Amino acid sequence: MIERVAYLAMHTSPLLQPGVGDAGGMNVYVNELACTMAARGIDAVVFTRRTHPDQPQSVEVQEGYRVIHVDAGPPRPLPIADLGPHVAEFGEGVVAATRGGGFDIVHSHYWLSGWAGVLVKEAHGLPLANSFHTLGRVKDAARRRDERPSSPTRLRAEEGVIALSDCVIASTPYEFEDLIDHYRASPERLCVSEPGIDHTLFSPGDRSAARREIGIADEPLVLSVGRIQAHKGLDVAVSMLPYLPSQVAAGSGPTNLMIVGGPSGGDGSGELDRLVRQARALGVTDRVTFVEPQPHDRLVHYYRAADLLLMPSRSESFGLVAAEAQASGLPVVASRVGGLPYVIASSVSGLLINDHDPRSFATATTAILDHLDFRNNLARGAVEYAERFSWTATANRLIDLYDGIAGR
Repeated sequence: MIERVAYLAMHTSPLLQPGVGDAGGMNVYVNELACTMAARGIDAVVFTRRTHPDQPQSVEVQEGYRVIHVDAGPPRPLPIADLGPHVAEFGEGVVAATRGGGFDIVHSHYWLSGWAGVLVKEAHGLPLANSFHTLGRVKDAARRRDERPSSPTRLRAEEGVIALSDCVIASTPYEFEDLIDHYRASPERLCVSEPGIDHTLFSPGDRSAARREIGIADEPLVLSVGRIQAHKGLDVAVSMLPYLPSQVAAGSGPTNLMIVGGPSGGDGSGELDRLVRQARALGVTDRVTFVEPQPHDRLVHYYRAADLLLMPSRSESFGLVAAEAQASGLPVVASRVGGLPYVIASSVSGLLINDHDPRSFATATTAILDHLDFRNNLARGAVEYAERFSWTATANRLIDLYDGIAGR
């Protein structure tokens, strides 16, 4: 039976607020998984890169769950693109910190941590499981023409991590197939374990009370949540607004778009500027609101206040935001890409769109906003469908996986 797990999250800490910088769904995944494992009596230790000289070496999040800050490069935030040269130092730091520590397995997250995880595996002979959370070749296949492609270093590292891991964990069957199709991964070395949802937090609530809480009127509201990056497709969301009718049954006045999240990655600030210019050019500036990232206990009010969640992503390995929104009773209109067809049941908990034409998203959005019975049916279906995602179930699957590969 597994007793102690080393989780590697080099480029972003589970202690950070999701939606800020490079913090996103992966942060939620690592934090919730570590919390759940600790509650099960399994010692969870997360290793992440030190980004400030005053950060303590160790932070005890709860009994059985600690975060260790490892020196790797300058102690300040760095863009993901600049972290490659510091992977070896991070890996060596983790090797030193785990020596004689009684760890049973290493579970790395993202390609940078996977690369470091290989060093730990080779140094200590520990089994290695890796979750990529996003794959360079998959992202490149769907990128916007002005987006930078993944670096050759990343693509080579992903190939190496796949080849040297004892198991690569896909978040959906679609990612499982992507690993085979784009990387020729051996199916025998792959498994599927989907993320979960905190149902004690993300649950339906009073719409009017939620709107009072976040300070909005009785207007039709479309919500987008997540980091501001080109591959999230927020340009499609803004371009959709002029195609919406001036009045819908969901509320008085024109439909507004609220984007909750902050710039992320090397293109994040530029993407935010592009969205602002785009809204101005389309004459919808007064209908687009940008809200800074929210902690989960505040984010749930936004889910409950909105009429639907819009996810016009160009790539999405899972789409944790969609799962959280559905658990909160919010229907989702999303691109049929990546893991989103697994997370969303089309015509049951939301609608899936086969292209990135703003008019297609406008048609689907109008169908929900202007037909309240349909929206209410989707809202009920969303809650029921989201029940399949839980962190307890995720932990159970991973414990079985850990035991299996540790016993080989």
